[in-house]
Amino acid sequence: MKQNIFVVLLGSLALVHPVQATELTSIQTDRSTLNFVYTQMGVPVEGHFKKFDAQLNFDPAKLSTAKAVFDLDVASIDAGSQEASDEVAGKDWFNTKTFPHAVFVSTGFKALGGNRYEVSGHISIKGHMQNISAPFTLNPRGTLSVVDGEFMLKRADFAIGEGIWADFGTVANEIQIKFHFLANAGD
Repeated sequence: MKQNIFVVLLGSLALVHPVQATELTSIQTDRSTLNFVYTQMGVPVEGHFKKFDAQLNFDPAKLSTAKAVFDLDVASIDAGSQEASDEVAGKDWFNTKTFPHAVFVSTGFKALGGNRYEVSGHISIKGHMQNISAPFTLNPRGTLSVVDGEFMLKRADFAIGEGIWADFGTVANEIQIKFHFLANAGD
């Protein structure tokens, strides 16, 4: 079974929200993606989350006041098959009945040069919180900006894959999170 959950955050994820010289204020969640890749028995496996919401206030000229909050509906996971998706929603993995959401809240942004930035913050998955940083690129296109980034999570930090699934030889500890967001500039 595919055990591809991870988020997040993370969303994720990590989760980022940028702009050019205008303030970005929302993400087109219906046109954005949050994917993940993990290794199961030595083979890379991909999956994605179908539902998430984001609050955003990002102006590259005002990084000290930038904020992002990302709320992931963990039960919206698509792990490649219905059987795998049902398994990872269960208690040993995401336990979506008790922990239906993973949340990322930014604590700061910094410029890395050119159109590259980094967001730092706290991600909470399955009742466990960790600090993460996620680099991303911001490519403005009129009133829309394309935000692409990725970061790594360790599933053990969030008790994702307990019991028989705790063996990293079956499902690796490292989960790569990839995000592609379309962000709108405010009016």
